[in-house]
Amino acid sequence: MKASQFFISTLKEAPADAEVVSHRLMMRAGMIKKLGAGIYTYMPMGLRVIQKVERIVREEMNRAGAVELTMPIIQPAELWQETGRFDKMGPELLRIRDRHERDFVVQPTSEEVVTDIARQELRSYKQLPKNFYQIQTKFRDERRPRFGLMRGREFIMKDAYSFDRDAESAQRSYQIMAQAYRRIFDRFGLRYRAVAADSGAIGGDLSEEFQVIAATGEDAIVYCPTSDYAANLEKAEALPPAGPRPAPAQPMAKTPTPGKSTCAQVAELLGVPLARTVKSIVLATDEVNERDEIVATRIWLLLLRGDHDMNEVKVGKLPGLELGFRFATEAEIVEHFGCRPGYLGPVGTRKAVTVVADREVAVMADWICGANEVDFHLTGVNWGRDLPEPDLVADIRNVVAGDPSPDGKGVLAIERGIEVGHVFYLGTKYSRAMNATFLDEDGKPKPFEMGCYGIGITRLPAAAIEQNHDERGIIWPDAIAPFTVVICPIGMDRSPTVREAAERLHDELAALGVDVMLDDRGERPGAMFADWELIGVPHRVTLGERGLKDGLVEYQHRRDTAATPVPLADIVGWLRERITG
Repeated sequence: MKASQFFISTLKEAPADAEVVSHRLMMRAGMIKKLGAGIYTYMPMGLRVIQKVERIVREEMNRAGAVELTMPIIQPAELWQETGRFDKMGPELLRIRDRHERDFVVQPTSEEVVTDIARQELRSYKQLPKNFYQIQTKFRDERRPRFGLMRGREFIMKDAYSFDRDAESAQRSYQIMAQAYRRIFDRFGLRYRAVAADSGAIGGDLSEEFQVIAATGEDAIVYCPTSDYAANLEKAEALPPAGPRPAPAQPMAKTPTPGKSTCAQVAELLGVPLARTVKSIVLATDEVNERDEIVATRIWLLLLRGDHDMNEVKVGKLPGLELGFRFATEAEIVEHFGCRPGYLGPVGTRKAVTVVADREVAVMADWICGANEVDFHLTGVNWGRDLPEPDLVADIRNVVAGDPSPDGKGVLAIERGIEVGHVFYLGTKYSRAMNATFLDEDGKPKPFEMGCYGIGITRLPAAAIEQNHDERGIIWPDAIAPFTVVICPIGMDRSPTVREAAERLHDELAALGVDVMLDDRGERPGAMFADWELIGVPHRVTLGERGLKDGLVEYQHRRDTAATPVPLADIVGWLRERITG
């Protein structure tokens, strides 16, 4: 490819609404162009990256035995009504009507459509297992689209759906996809982790997220540096503390804490470690009748160590809270505790509440909590002596760095990541809802066991940039760079020698299958180098008349701080070694 035949449009400054690095650099490098909120045109340079991502994904999905199809972007509402998602999904699901007043949706995902295909086409166990996938445009009507392709409204996604005859074979299909995903992300050339993820209301343990490691990532990844354990923060288990609860050593006392309403403030005032304090979180669950009217409310008091945070996903799995909960109102708190938030505790509540203690709190002695009176806390509080044992003890906190690893092979560390893929065992959630069955070997109908597997095609380049950039611009891994090599001839428009050498090198590399760009625009060296450093092409060869007189060109990898002189006769081999190596 020659630059004069391509389209290159770079900017010195990013638009004011570009908040994160990937958004700024993709706009400046001319890879995307904003059309509307969360909606972007993929410009030629950016489209080349997306196509390379798609090619790797497609090759590995085909290798794993998945079969490609394409499902419509606009889907009839009837299918979504069968599963209940037409009504249950919020405004993120874009609903439209045609001229005949029939309801449709703009797909954010395609479980309903692919399940409809399966119930029509897969009639016998002899046709299973089967895995259908597509690389298709999706739309999610985000309330606040931001961060460019990281959280847009329209995006491209690879979504796959497996169909099996029983749970055992479904798990085999899941493992095939999990391994395929590892091959895909290995080929991308990015640092990533496959982490155990929470599987939500469906239950089960077969769920993994693929996270690209980046300091700007929205997700916290928990891992053990000395083992293979990795999980997202919602999933990671905090192990029970070792050893029994110590015996009480202090009397309980009501202690003035004027104006100190947080655990940190109280610990500082009393000169004790924050881990000696206990924080109170008040939740509520509502019982409703058939008219959706609240007929009863239950108040829950969750107790965590002052230096720990509540994990809402774990809390949402506790008996009594698994159907949903909310934070209690101030009126409900005052009614049950006789005090506004900031000084709450489990001792001497006005009305009965259900007390849930985190595992750490359950083995604490002589702890500090609110006294249910403004400007006062209780010190020296002990279970059994000063208040009853908790109604429930459970793991309800986020793990922290230094906690023991659940696999017993070290301690946990935490880093940031960007989710770009997810493999998930669905079970019969959709097949039962849509009466999608096949005839098993015994001649009886059975619902399909399903799995779903997604990769954010357009999110992945943004995640790659968040991981790989510097002050000059993007640094693409070879596998997904818009071009692998750029040839930068200095004075090509004035020197036949430079033009001939540059074109000969371009043609030789192209003949070898190297994705090469020859910048024949006649730009000044500084402007030309700045463009390609911003765009992030990993390998650059510079040719000039002076160097060619000595039979030399200059090679520089995008991460190098200086160029390396290389004989012109050796540069093709030099490049092949670095590209393949």
